[in-house]
Amino acid sequence: MSDVVARIDDFGKPAWIALMVIGFIVFWPIGLAILAYIIWSGRMGCGWHGTRGDIERWRERATERVNRAAARWERKRTRWEGHMQHWRGHYEHGLRPSGNHAFDEYREEALRKLEEEATEFRAFLERLRAAKDRAEFDAFMRERRDRQPDAGSDQSSQPPPPQG
Repeated sequence: MSDVVARIDDFGKPAWIALMVIGFIVFWPIGLAILAYIIWSGRMGCGWHGTRGDIERWRERATERVNRAAARWERKRTRWEGHMQHWRGHYEHGLRPSGNHAFDEYREEALRKLEEEATEFRAFLERLRAAKDRAEFDAFMRERRDRQPDAGSDQSSQPPPPQG
């Protein structure tokens, strides 16, 4: 049998393909058996029937491709972050760049001033509320002090206030 295989190998891959086709024409299980033998033995040079060095070279090339792809994605991510950092000031206010650098700077400065004024106004309102609360509290305390002397004549019939 090995003599027949060696003689067919002398003719190369076309001989194996022709033998397989003839096998399918004569009786399909024979063609199928020849196809299985061709694939299993690695006669067509496909699959993992190479040497260990072939497999190692394939793994090295695959690793190199993966590393190149990872480096390419890292460069893209870095470039994207740089773009986002550049436009972050424009997007903070929900504004897109107009394309005119001078106008974009003017707009940023105007928005910054408005934010400062809004912050100052909020602080002013807070101080105003605090002053109003203080005035109301002082008025309450004055009324309470004014009422206490009138209630002092009636104080003997009431229990003493709790101490604490």
